[in-house]
Amino acid sequence: MKSAFYIFLLVLITTNSPAQKTRQISIAFMNAASDKPFAKFGELVTDIHHPGIEFGYAFNWKTKPKHDLYQEIKLGYFYHRFVQHAIPLYTAIGYRYKVSDRWSAQAAIGIGYMHSIPATAQLKLESNGEYTNAKGIGRMQGLAVFNISGSHTLKIKKSQPKKLFITYQQIIQTPFINAYVPLLPYNSLLLGISIPLKSNEK
Repeated sequence: MKSAFYIFLLVLITTNSPAQKTRQISIAFMNAASDKPFAKFGELVTDIHHPGIEFGYAFNWKTKPKHDLYQEIKLGYFYHRFVQHAIPLYTAIGYRYKVSDRWSAQAAIGIGYMHSIPATAQLKLESNGEYTNAKGIGRMQGLAVFNISGSHTLKIKKSQPKKLFITYQQIIQTPFINAYVPLLPYNSLLLGISIPLKSNEK
């Protein structure tokens, strides 16, 4: 529970920072696969493994004509069949390079909290010889993320230019099972859209 509190506190502090200028919200559809890092990029394009969705909020700490230093806060969900329902909440710091008015590339690294709910029954043998449901509300886990993205700006409305983006992300969930799987890595591919919010600048 302490981990969840610290993540919430970090989100509260950063979202109220006076340094915020450009802010945006996003939604993305996710396809994840459990394997060692960078192992299943091709399959993420051709096959559905562990589907999910992710919501985001991001803002720039510094903005220059060609460069941005930004922070993002993400909340998601994905389903790993027969293993878990995963609910990640994390924050990441990133760097964005603006290739042109419409195209940009970025990379970010971060940490956060993962709530893991078993996808199958969890039974406990009682002293009377009967089994009872021991699934509970799930387990608290930590996570680390690294992602790289490309985006294209749609100038439908110049005052609020929307962006289409594609993100390749590595997620490390820990400790998954202390005895024999302390780290569970996921490769994930996300396709989404981001929408700017009104600026705080006066």
